[in-house]
Amino acid sequence: MEKLKVGIIGGGASGFFAAIQAAKNGAEVYLFEKSSKVLSKVLVSGGGRCNVTNGASSTSEFLKGYPRGNKFMKKVFKSFNPKDTVYWFESRRVPLKTEQDGRVFPVSDMSSSIANVLQEEAQSFGVKVVYQFGIQEVKVVNGKFLLKSAKDNREVDRLVICTGGKPKKEGYTLVDQLGHSINPPIPSLFTFNSPSSEIIALKGLSVPNGHIRFEGSQLQYSGPILITHWGISGPAVLKLSAFGAAWLHENHYEATALIKWQENFTEDGLRAELLSYKGMHPLKKISTNPLFGLPGRLWEFLTEKAEIDQELRWEAVNKKKINKLIENLFRFSLKISGKTTFKEEFVTAGGVSLNEIDPNTMESKLVKGLFFAGEVIDVDGITGGYNFQAAWSTGFLAGNASSLTGQ
Repeated sequence: MEKLKVGIIGGGASGFFAAIQAAKNGAEVYLFEKSSKVLSKVLVSGGGRCNVTNGASSTSEFLKGYPRGNKFMKKVFKSFNPKDTVYWFESRRVPLKTEQDGRVFPVSDMSSSIANVLQEEAQSFGVKVVYQFGIQEVKVVNGKFLLKSAKDNREVDRLVICTGGKPKKEGYTLVDQLGHSINPPIPSLFTFNSPSSEIIALKGLSVPNGHIRFEGSQLQYSGPILITHWGISGPAVLKLSAFGAAWLHENHYEATALIKWQENFTEDGLRAELLSYKGMHPLKKISTNPLFGLPGRLWEFLTEKAEIDQELRWEAVNKKKINKLIENLFRFSLKISGKTTFKEEFVTAGGVSLNEIDPNTMESKLVKGLFFAGEVIDVDGITGGYNFQAAWSTGFLAGNASSLTGQ
């Protein structure tokens, strides 16, 4: 009996996971990659370490990491969840570790450990990787899929599209050809530019547990904040950019960010502590004696913005300047103008409409035998391993379902 032919378009994380599972089920699998390299994003992500997944304490906690598509992912996780991911890699001699912030990496701290095991596993099950095969058109002919490229044509029984997120709707040509709806892609996971702010002079400084929110919205997030030479970055910023992707896009990436330099700051608490310190240390200079564990240069900057002279001592400071200092500590206003997106970490909000995909199999509800996996669908996560987990889970389901002869 002739083997079922399964074609996978895209040699990324979800593409390899789908290919491995389909081949393991006995299908003849062809993985088509338009370039000369595979798993490029796996190799560069997480600073070259590959943030495989996240060690969130429960599925409900994990699902909070998806600004869009969390209900869909809840159904997907019933078949392949983060614990399954950890078991999959560790059972193939790639031990993983969970860091303090919940991110999961290979113990080797090398993304090549992840890329290598995926390629080895694919090879062991006979997956045929076809490089530099850019597919320009897909047609359904007599229940099969005809894939047209500049080189030649291929025909497969089932097709899994794993082409990743694209910055523009035009990047979803193949999906469009097959009659699927595409929610317009917009950037997610980016840093905030503030080129006109004097704060960029403090580039390299960070606070471990700040809080940032956008004026005029309910959007807010806590976590590490890093000052850069173009604005602000760090986990709190990246996560806020994901949850605020649509709002920021609508506002043309112009906004006012209000920063609390420590998440647990309150106005009353700050006032009480500052007045207490003033009473206990009246002769100390304000700007050269940082409080609340803040970096010295940041404290000096915030006092300067409160119009506190470098030589001013606590005994001579007036109520107006204390109020300004509290404002800068509790609600520092930063004008955001533009964003910076890192190509290696590029994530899009948008993609194939989830209404047209079965979350139990990843099969199209419109075209029998067509499946989707990874960032091509309208699911995106915050930084911390959520996007890779979506790739592993959806890839597993698509590979499994596409290779079942009774499907």
